[in-house]
This record gives sequence, structure tokens and C-alpha cells, in this order.
Amino acid sequence: MARSTHTVTNQAPVLAGYDVFGADRALVEAVERHVDPVLLGDVRAELTALGRTAGSAQVQEWGVQANENPPRLRTHDRYGHRVDEVEFHPSWHRLLGKGVSAGLTAAWSRPAGHVRRAAGFVVWTQAEAGNGCPLSMTHAAVPALRTDPALAAEWEPRLTSLVYDRDLRPAARKAGVIFGMGMTEKQGGSDVRANTTSARPLAEDGTYELTGHKWFCSAPMSDGFLVLAQAPGGLTCFLVPRVVEDGSRNVFLIQRLKDKLGNRSNASAEVEFDGTWARRVGDEGRGVRTIIEMVAATRLDCVLGAAALMRQAVAQAIHHCTYREAFGGLLVDKPLMRNVLADLALESEAATALGMRLAAAYDDGGERERALLRLAVPAAKYWVTKRCTPLVTEAAECLGGNGYVEESGLPRLVRESPLNSVWEGAGNVQALDVLRALQREPLALDAYLTEVGLARGADHRLDTAAKNLFAEFADLDGIEARARRVVERMALVLQGSLLVRYAPSEVADAFCASRLGGDWGTAFGTLPHTLDLATVVERARPVSD
Repeated sequence: MARSTHTVTNQAPVLAGYDVFGADRALVEAVERHVDPVLLGDVRAELTALGRTAGSAQVQEWGVQANENPPRLRTHDRYGHRVDEVEFHPSWHRLLGKGVSAGLTAAWSRPAGHVRRAAGFVVWTQAEAGNGCPLSMTHAAVPALRTDPALAAEWEPRLTSLVYDRDLRPAARKAGVIFGMGMTEKQGGSDVRANTTSARPLAEDGTYELTGHKWFCSAPMSDGFLVLAQAPGGLTCFLVPRVVEDGSRNVFLIQRLKDKLGNRSNASAEVEFDGTWARRVGDEGRGVRTIIEMVAATRLDCVLGAAALMRQAVAQAIHHCTYREAFGGLLVDKPLMRNVLADLALESEAATALGMRLAAAYDDGGERERALLRLAVPAAKYWVTKRCTPLVTEAAECLGGNGYVEESGLPRLVRESPLNSVWEGAGNVQALDVLRALQREPLALDAYLTEVGLARGADHRLDTAAKNLFAEFADLDGIEARARRVVERMALVLQGSLLVRYAPSEVADAFCASRLGGDWGTAFGTLPHTLDLATVVERARPVSD
């Protein structure tokens, strides 16, 4: 008798056709918490629509196509003319266009703009992370340009437009533009004051000619770039348009594209300036001060991007374990697997709560909230991005061998997971930035302690952790060698304060017991067994439509 040898059983269905936003309870609650009730209905409807788009099978396929067909550099046309263009798969343009039309570059011009945009960024990054780079830099260019009111008036409407126009034309003839950034050079990296690119004044109108090299220039097909160069008065910020006003190409020589570990859909380039036309942004010698607001905004996006990768990894892991049977039952019901999933869910929710709280601080815009951002953004960027890689790797392991296969999508998340920790200043840079704020800006520390103190008395483990942290601040001499430890504790205490105030008691209790109380191992899945872990896992479970 003939028998079937290829009947597929006990495999989880594809996690598709669902609302990425609505299935994320922690994110939904953060939006409800930080958005004015008058606006909430419209914001939820907008994010729900984006969530359904991000969770659709079509958009998921676009993400696969954009990564399987990475960008290609074309330096010359068929006749030998230099063109310096990067060609992308059509799916890249579809994804980037959807991100722009969803308002992911328009936070500065909308009510509750930063919270709704941050939530949208978390949702859309789960569809495909690479296009988050140009979306982030376009969004973040606005505060830097605002140091020059004339430039801001000219460029801000284009940057915050909901129109994606991929053609290289003068910006004045486009309904919307994309921006990139070029700061680091081969000899300096994060030490931008070591930059050697030179800027020679052309006239009194703030125009210059740039000569030099940029080791990392992201999104090289953008319409404009903010770059740092050495002017006669010192390190200065400049706007470099890709196409100048008469329609000719600016001198923007793409030497090669980086062959990166992850982020394969997005182009990162080495570029040369050789008599490149530029406009000064801000005063000469104040380049770092001018561009720092852009850097702060992109660093927050690193937090949000890492939170998005965590959330998608947790969603995939819990979804798989909800359907997969082993040893006589569903994996999700096995005590040890439940411990792992709950631990991952805690890390993900804490990252989401922190990222959204910082986005709300941008919307508030008050002096105290700005001070909080000065300290909390680098602390969050340090810690949340560092937690991303071990979480995503553990989540892939929850799928067993399936998680090591490209079709599962987990390998792409694993390759992407270290990126946000490296970009916009690696861990040591963030830790040192926190130290500078502690030593130079008393209001920043006061704002941080005030925020943490809102949960005082609600959990003894949080209170003890905050007290121990305060003792660290009392001795700032020689603190550099222990900076990572201090910044880690700052991020954890702030996350604990947020979860104690806003998360369900089961989540807050598990977080404080493990991360603050010390009842935890050194790997995920080592939570105290006495906790209500089933509730934590169920809260994080994605539900398909």
C-alpha cells in the first residue's frame, strides 16, 4: 500500500495578516498613556492602519525581497560619465514610500507628533529595518536645520512631507525629500573633532567648497546630507545637496558600498568630496553643537529600532510556541519554555516603555523634559541596544532548528540586532556622554531622579536600587572606569520606575525581582519560578486577525 512520506505536521502557521500595532499591548498602552484623549482616536486609527499594513503578507514579502536583493553601486554610465548612483530593488522604494506616507518623517509638524511617530517607527521597523535609516535621518535633520531659520524655512516642509520622490532633482522641484548624514571619517570614527575634511568659503552668503572623505555616509541616494568639516573657524556643520539648483549633480563621489553584517537592504557608502558645494548650518566652529540635536534624535531611534526588533523576535517566538507541540503538550505551556518566553517579554516591554516615554518628552518640550532627554537618551541607547542581540538570539533558539533557517525571518533579525548599538556612537561613547551630562548639567540629574522618584514606595526592590544608584552619583571622581555599570543601572532603574507605574503588576513584579532584586541568572529563562509567568507571556502573545 502506498504511503505518504511528506505530510507536514506540527508546524506553526506563518505570523502574517495581523495588526502589528494592535497585537502589541505594551505599545498600545504607551500610546494611550502619552497622547491627549482628544487626539487618541485619530492616532489609534492611523497606527492600526499602519500595523495592518506592516503585518500583511505582501509587505513581509517586500522586506524579504529588499534584503535578498541588496543595493548595487553604479559609478559610471555606459558612456563613461560619472553618475555615482545606487540602484535598489523596487521593494525598497515601496517600503520607504510607505514609511514616508505614514508620517515617519513628519513628527515635528503634527500634534503628539513624536509619540505617534515613535509608535509607527516601532511598527514599521518590524516589517523591514533597513529603510528605518533614511526615515530616521530625515526626521532628525529638522532640529539641526532649525539653528538656521532661513534654511529651516526652505527645507523643513520638504523633510516633513508625506510624499516620497525617489528621483534626483533639485530639491526646490520636489514635493518631499530624504536626508542622510556624513560625520565619521576613517582616521577618527566617533572622534569627529579629528575630522580632516576641509571647507573653503566661497562667498559671504554661507556657501563653501568641501574637500575630503567620509568613511560612513548612510543613504547615499538622499537629496541632502548634513556633514561635518573643518572651516577656518573650526569644525562646522554643512548641508550638502545631492543636486544643485541648476539641476547639475553636486560632486559626490561614491567610492564603494559597505558589505555589512546586517541591514543589507540599506546602502552605506564611503564618499569623496572634491570641490563639493555646501551651505553652512549654524556658526563656524560650532559644528558639534549644531548637529547634536540630530544625533540625539537618531539615538532615540536606535532605542526604538532595537525595541522593534525585540518585539518582533518575541512575537515570533511566542507564536511558534503557541502552536508547536513537544513532549506531550504545547511548548508555551511547558514551565521552562514559559520562563524563557516571559523573560524575553519583560525585556521587550521595558524597552518599549522607555522608548515611548522619551518620545513623549520630545512632545512636551519643556525645560525639565529636555534635561531628562539629555541624560536618559544616551543611557537608554546604551542599555536597550545592548540587550537586543542576546534577546533576538534567544528568541531564535525558541524555534529550534527552524529559527536558524532564513525562511523563518529570525536570521535576518539576528544579523540586524547589533546594529543599533554600534551606530550613532557605540557603547563607550554613550556611557561617556552620560558622564558628561552628570558632571556638567545638574538639571539633567535632577530631572532623572524626579522621574524615577514618581514610583517611590511602590516596590522595595526599586527603592533599594534607586538608593544604591544615588550613592554612585556621590562619587564622580574616577567614575569613567565604572561608567558602563552606572549607566546600566540608570537604565534599569528608569525602566523599573516606568513598569511599576504603568505595567500590570505581574510584569512589574517580575522585572523588579529579576533586574533589580537580583533573583535572576545570567541567561534568559532564569526568572523566579514563583512568579505569574503565564500572564506575562499571554500579554505579549501576538493575535492574528
